[in-house]
Amino acid sequence: MRPSQALRLWQQVMLSQVRDDAPDLTMRQTAILFTIYLDPPPHTVRGLAARLNVTKPVITRALDTMGALKLVSRHRDELDKRNVLIRRTVEGALFVERFGDGIIAKAHELPI
Repeated sequence: MRPSQALRLWQQVMLSQVRDDAPDLTMRQTAILFTIYLDPPPHTVRGLAARLNVTKPVITRALDTMGALKLVSRHRDELDKRNVLIRRTVEGALFVERFGDGIIAKAHELPI
């Protein structure tokens, strides 16, 4: 795939997301969400901040938005009350799966 094709694919995926009724996530929120769903758990605010090289408040704000959309949930770690565990939800799993399906569909539409 050439860079222009990769950019065209990304453009088409983003346009389909904008046109869809799906939640309108920022690039940062999407990166956090995909990390939660594609990397093995457990996920903590501290761990996500380190993984994405951002501050804990950045993660917390993103999780606030994604929690309100029911894409993730947060729970206090029973073994270490200082940690907040981020858990996947059915709604979030469906969102990520549909996003992946959209990428595949748009890739098939690319001219060879």
